[in-house]
Amino acid sequence: MGRIIKTGSASKDRAWLEKGIVVAIHELVKQTKTDGSTYDLVAFISLSLKAIGNTIEESVAAWEKRDYWVKADRYRMEWIWASRLSDELLQALSKEDWGNVAIIIAQVTQKMSKVKVPMKNRIGTPWVGSWARLIRPEQSH
Repeated sequence: MGRIIKTGSASKDRAWLEKGIVVAIHELVKQTKTDGSTYDLVAFISLSLKAIGNTIEESVAAWEKRDYWVKADRYRMEWIWASRLSDELLQALSKEDWGNVAIIIAQVTQKMSKVKVPMKNRIGTPWVGSWARLIRPEQSH
């Protein structure tokens, strides 16, 4: 068996996820009623925030190897909101608490305010099927 070479990096993954979240928020804002796509969009945002939270340790590992503990801790503190908001969003979505979902999405929007997405969306619609992946992760592969 050959070596597995990872071509991406945590920062590239995080950038793609951030852009996906921004595009999903734009789609969510356009909606006038709650339907299956609303669940997919919110679930995608929650899953993406969780994935962003998971990339942080990979990013700081190199700094910690070089004993840059303060820099690593600052970076963790800068991104701690991602996992927290992911959990809050998931909880609000599972309760269908749309008022709280809106509040959390507004917080995510504020955190993502510096993320630039081209006018021509090349990300596509990665949120399709996210709700199913969220509620039945073992059956979505």
